[in-house]
Amino acid sequence: MRLSDSFLEQLRANTDIESVISPYVNLRRRGKNLVGLCPFHNEKTPSFTVYPENGSFYCFGCGVGGDVITFVRRMENLDYMEAVKQLADRAGMALPEDGYDDTLAKKRTAVLAANRAAAKFFHSQLFTDRGRHALNYFLDRGLTMETIRHFGLGFAPDDWRALKNHLNEQGFDDILLESANLLRRSDKNGKVSYYDNFRNRVMFPIIDPRGNVIAFGGRVLDDSKPKYINTSDTLVYKKSNGVFALNFAKKGNDGKLIIAEGYMDVIALHQAGFTNAVACLGTALTKEQANLLSRYADEIILSYDADEAGQKATARALGIFGTTGMEIKVLRLTGGKDPDEIIKKYGAQRFRDIINGAANDTEYRLLRARQGIDLSTDDGKVKYLSAATEVLAGIPSPVEVDVYASRLANELGVDKLAIESQVKYNKREGLRKRRMAQREQDQKRLLINGQNTKNPERSQHLRAAKAEETLIASLMRNPDFYNKLKDELSADYFVTALNRRIFSVILSRLDEGGNTEPYFLSSEFTPDEMDEVERIFRSAAQLSNTVDECADCIKILKEEKNKPETVKASELSDEDFAKLFRSDKRE
Repeated sequence: MRLSDSFLEQLRANTDIESVISPYVNLRRRGKNLVGLCPFHNEKTPSFTVYPENGSFYCFGCGVGGDVITFVRRMENLDYMEAVKQLADRAGMALPEDGYDDTLAKKRTAVLAANRAAAKFFHSQLFTDRGRHALNYFLDRGLTMETIRHFGLGFAPDDWRALKNHLNEQGFDDILLESANLLRRSDKNGKVSYYDNFRNRVMFPIIDPRGNVIAFGGRVLDDSKPKYINTSDTLVYKKSNGVFALNFAKKGNDGKLIIAEGYMDVIALHQAGFTNAVACLGTALTKEQANLLSRYADEIILSYDADEAGQKATARALGIFGTTGMEIKVLRLTGGKDPDEIIKKYGAQRFRDIINGAANDTEYRLLRARQGIDLSTDDGKVKYLSAATEVLAGIPSPVEVDVYASRLANELGVDKLAIESQVKYNKREGLRKRRMAQREQDQKRLLINGQNTKNPERSQHLRAAKAEETLIASLMRNPDFYNKLKDELSADYFVTALNRRIFSVILSRLDEGGNTEPYFLSSEFTPDEMDEVERIFRSAAQLSNTVDECADCIKILKEEKNKPETVKASELSDEDFAKLFRSDKRE
């Protein structure tokens, strides 16, 4: 029985993986994740990790991993449908009788329709008497009527049920509107009532790249708190994936995106002609947002505010975008605290000049390393050089290292050879530490696992297997790559049987428009095979995840496929061995 993605999504949403696993494993929190002693092998140091964000687990010790369904299958010795039924019963859900349940899909469509209707209502309120002060707020901030209409900006009236009553009249019920986070629920004296979530706020609709209104941001017009109220996660919106104005910025951006901090900065930039500006939603940039942006651009220009919070956000962004393979530049904002202020004071050309003079990743890190250090003293020079050579040690290009080493030598009056020597030492030390950590990890896995029994062909065809896994992981993380590579993709190129089957399932899912996360694939594989699926999926975090990397992997697989098969002499008969020997001599 094939279950629909919508049913599985609903099951995942209604299943707390922590509560499922905690009766078997004593879990403790480590950042966003949970760790504990693996229930599938004996260990003294916790290597079993649970990822609540996507409902999966992985043991870095024994390599067992998968989704919550796979966990139940293993622990209770159940088949796939038995495990799904157990989780569904636990969540109070009924299994679809025909294997397909479109309830969730219909609800998602209804939420999107409600959001669109709400956006139209908020926008219309700007042009009423009670919304006049909100319209003036936008105009006083320098926005034109054209810009206001372009972004669909609006106003939520100072009324507890203005939106509720309007949407009720259009046929949207309160329960649906609550699930869209447009309404809130009140239980007083046993009586249930609903009221508007957004009141007396200017409204910013958040639109996904496909043009759907998925969420809202609401800002107060005075000094009251909270300053902003934003839509919570819903069926159609996940804050960690949200990017404001990407629906506009993705068009004609020449492969470049400017990331600013807030709605108004982005809107001001668009109005000034910088239509490739976006803002990442939430308190901090996420890997999901970075991966999403990497689908639409090759270069990221960071334009966070000049204050300390903005600089911390920049440092975080550099670390996250550094794993995407994108070129990164950082703006040094002078003359104003943010892009909006700079454009208002000096005009668009000033901001364009700032972009043209943007520092790259290395230049920014060096500037940060220099802050607060007195270079007029020997101690200050030593302190700065120590930090600067650590920065240079992280640069893979020898040419780039040479350029910055020369610059530092001239700037500080220090022998360039000494700087290069320290950089080389730092590189060696960094490499040594990474190798030691990797060796310890590999040894641990070898001691426990011996070899990869899930895919025994892997060790015999390591180069091909790694290329296969990179392709699988990249397509699981970035399904958009499929459209760019599908003419060259074929499971026939795959050397290892398990990877070939995993890849075939993924291609089938992509052709159907289905989800390619491990959770949605587990019906096709045994728990042991799911270990490999999860391991490969996890490996994507260390990949550059680019189309070019996928193209290189396809090339490797074609080369491996065309290699003549090698024959082991020990497997030949005496007569065949003699024939092979004579053939080799003639050649």
